[in-house]
Amino acid sequence: MYDLISLGKKAKNVSGYIRRLGASDKDALLRSCADSLEANAEYILAENAKDMAAADPARAAFNDRLRLDTQRIEGLAQGIRKVAGQSDPTGETLYMKTMPSGLKIGEKRVPIGVVGMIYEARPNVTTDSFALCFKAGNACILRGSREAIHSNIALVKIIQDEAERLGHPREILQLVEDTSREVATEFMRLNKYIDVLIPRGGAGLIASAVEHSTIPVIETGTGNCHIFVDESADLKKAVDIILNAKTQRPSVCNACEKLLIHEKIADEFLPNICGALYGAGVEIRGDEPTCAAFSQAKSATDDDWYTEFLDMVIGVKVVTDMDAAISHISEHSSGHTEAILTESYTNAHDFVNLVDAAAVFVNASTRFTDGEEFGLGAEVGISTQKLHARGPMGLTALTTTKFFIFGNGQIR
Repeated sequence: MYDLISLGKKAKNVSGYIRRLGASDKDALLRSCADSLEANAEYILAENAKDMAAADPARAAFNDRLRLDTQRIEGLAQGIRKVAGQSDPTGETLYMKTMPSGLKIGEKRVPIGVVGMIYEARPNVTTDSFALCFKAGNACILRGSREAIHSNIALVKIIQDEAERLGHPREILQLVEDTSREVATEFMRLNKYIDVLIPRGGAGLIASAVEHSTIPVIETGTGNCHIFVDESADLKKAVDIILNAKTQRPSVCNACEKLLIHEKIADEFLPNICGALYGAGVEIRGDEPTCAAFSQAKSATDDDWYTEFLDMVIGVKVVTDMDAAISHISEHSSGHTEAILTESYTNAHDFVNLVDAAAVFVNASTRFTDGEEFGLGAEVGISTQKLHARGPMGLTALTTTKFFIFGNGQIR
């Protein structure tokens, strides 16, 4: 069996080393790693080509996430540099107060310790996770998918080599190179060494982590995102927003998967938006009014309303009013991102307050739910749960807090 215990022990040991590093030391290593990624682009592309050669050509959206090119490698490096340019959250004092007993009590941000990441075929997660975990003072163990194994090994080696060159332990970042299910399940049970597990991928991966992990799990990623077009919406603006949200990059979790249309504008808007989506190559799966208004639409199944397509497919439904839209979202949403297109301040305000999701937009594309777009830099994922972290997870989400108390001989 793959020696995960050894990885866990090394990570636990090195987490204390990282905790003692100053912000300037961490930033220097991050910037050096970014430079090294660009300098080794040819090597990275050669290893990524091995993964692409083994990929199923029928999985176009999946392969888009897997593929690297020179521009994307530059993007990986730039993402690391942006993390290096952010303020270090560790050590930040949140407050300090003096109690009637004379005790001075404060609370400050501290690293979590060891972060475990388990994720699918997105090599950018490898570099983003390292940069964020390390800057927040954490050791990191990564377990990527078999589809990206050559790419991940190359990226981790470059980072480890650069760490060693600058006098840091290679173990600040480790990769589980055995991609079998058995080892993945064992990895989820290293609660003695890993403090938090972050799965990033499809619904199946996240469900497996929640079911099998003995480590606290932060659920991320699944995005069954809706856009509701209210009766007062600017319909020209709505077409542009919806097309962007669905087609700009359909393989990611913040792409629009469902479109809800107020019945009072359905006769006018349905043919236009369905025609625009269909013309852009999107398959329409609709309810009865949608199929009646647009002959190329296919009838949606009950399962379609719950499905994150991650492809050029969208579900379209006519609803009686905003309450019906919110009810549909409440039943089918994954809690990631929801949006309303409306010119009514009241409806916008009510939608934002009543819809239960990590991010709720008014008159903008769902594609903006992203750590960088929110000013957080890179992210380790978008949390769809409510405890500890919610929404795009940047540096602060990779810290916890502790109390510190100064006394002068007080007893209770």
